[in-house]
Amino acid sequence: MQPIELVRLAEEARDAAYAPYSGFYVGAALLCASGKVYTGCNIENAALSPTNCAERTAFFKAVSEGERGFVAIAIAGGRDKEIKEPCPPCGVCRQVMAEFCDLDFLIYVSRGQGRYDTYTLSQLLPESFGKNKLK
Repeated sequence: MQPIELVRLAEEARDAAYAPYSGFYVGAALLCASGKVYTGCNIENAALSPTNCAERTAFFKAVSEGERGFVAIAIAGGRDKEIKEPCPPCGVCRQVMAEFCDLDFLIYVSRGQGRYDTYTLSQLLPESFGKNKLK
């Protein structure tokens, strides 16, 4: 799958977001080694801490279906469903990625209008703490 296709799926996934408090709608599309794509959206909660990000929604859906190999994720987000600037993953999502992905895992962040930035997990989470530290 081409990166732009994954970005488009992430942009479409924003439509399902539940963001009545922040008005910030995020979608994610996670490409698995199997070739299957899992999408996710952010789901807010009035109590804030139960809120779940789009990236983690996609990962948790995939893991709950038995997936363990991940190739890339695309993320698209913005206030009032408009993408005015890149929306990179939060720290908690980066840590979840570190649990399941290699450091060369690809992260595509939409800039809107068919443009996106590309990062590796190691670029966005340098000196990460992962299961390798527990051995």
